[in-house]
Amino acid sequence: MHEPSGSQIAPGAPSAAPGLKATATRYRWVVCALLFFATTINYFDRQILALLKGMLDQQFGWTNAEFGWVNGVFQLGYGIGLLGFGWFVDRFGAKIGYAVSIIGWSLSAIAHGFAGSVGQFITARGALGLSESGNFPSAIKAVALWFPKRERAFATSIFNAGTNAGALIAPAVVPWVAFKWGWQAAFVSAGIAGLLWLALWIPFYHLPRKTRRVNAAELSLIQSDKDETTDGEKAPWLGLLAYPQTWSFIVAKFLTDPVWWFYLVWLPDFFKQVRSLDIQRSWIYITAIYGMVTVLSIFGGWITGFLTERGWSVTRARKTGMFVFALCVVPVVAATQAGNWGAVLLIGLAASAHQAWSANLFTTVSDMFPKPAVASVIGIGGMAGSAGGAIFPVLSGIMLDHFKASHAETTGYAILFGICACAYLVAFGLNHVLAPRFEPMSLEANHGTHRIPGNGKEQ
Repeated sequence: MHEPSGSQIAPGAPSAAPGLKATATRYRWVVCALLFFATTINYFDRQILALLKGMLDQQFGWTNAEFGWVNGVFQLGYGIGLLGFGWFVDRFGAKIGYAVSIIGWSLSAIAHGFAGSVGQFITARGALGLSESGNFPSAIKAVALWFPKRERAFATSIFNAGTNAGALIAPAVVPWVAFKWGWQAAFVSAGIAGLLWLALWIPFYHLPRKTRRVNAAELSLIQSDKDETTDGEKAPWLGLLAYPQTWSFIVAKFLTDPVWWFYLVWLPDFFKQVRSLDIQRSWIYITAIYGMVTVLSIFGGWITGFLTERGWSVTRARKTGMFVFALCVVPVVAATQAGNWGAVLLIGLAASAHQAWSANLFTTVSDMFPKPAVASVIGIGGMAGSAGGAIFPVLSGIMLDHFKASHAETTGYAILFGICACAYLVAFGLNHVLAPRFEPMSLEANHGTHRIPGNGKEQ
């Protein structure tokens, strides 16, 4: 929803007494906490399917390849939804975009519990993917509006840690709920949690200049990036594809998002097939992995902001961090050869590096693009990541069925972990070629030389 921009603060907002320098409020971190909890619920929902694979195998009788297709349908819906939500959030704002998204995904999660056939379950899965796709365009848009550039990677890493928290909580909660009340109850409870979050989002989220909880000092901090283009007409959706900076994000998402989906979808099966551990015995290892990821991924977002405060340019800090994170994924190639806890450490390090990489990759969009285009670029790149995430689980399932037929599941997983180990270095190289510098750019009319004039509106 378009609203007039300006520096005015909502009536009744805290302000400094004349002659005194006010201490900045910190309400932006309350907003970050709301984003964290929404993302936690989002990924709790996504983890349920992998954790209940054994029960659902018996319920629906599907093969690994068919299970891969179930995940592929989710990714297809997710990719399509990202395109729509990217535009929707830029048009109507993060508040409305998030509300629509979470209502949709909560109802879709509940619908899983009422599925009586494979077709109905797949339909619910596609609807969940379609509606959950609003999470990241909304969250990244909110971060761009609420945080100065030097804090964005850290803020993004905090809310993005919700992906780990959801995956951390789910193995401890979902099997217990499923064994006590049935697998349907796990999906229904996740949907209810989303609706409860919505009751907090509506009253507590507003634009910084529209809430009395933000004083002048914090508002000044939020708006402190004088070199950043904050206004401007949005280029047509296809027009964004004319910029190599857009493709730097698209390519990196396409190559690395599937790795995270591989962990979410196949880790329980990895411990079952390679380690002979069912979910009742493997949950402690899976929980340890995501606990490790939760801590280390936040550090990965913090460190690049720390480096910029030490005088590093945004480009140098982001690229140094992303290259180091890409290197940290490489040792996961040995996961099938290590012991149980050795595998936990290798997978935990790789998954932590992915989340640190992802937080910084998301932030490069707001580093380069004007705020009115941020959610659209996030949606386009997220669609590409979702396409990769749809393809990889299906190919993984086909490959694992092939090796399972010859009782060589370990070989199948070794190949898949090898692919994961290489993906980030390839993505880093291509991202660097397409975007040598992460710095503010102007969207140009008709891709010519004239900058589109500001329209004085902010969303």
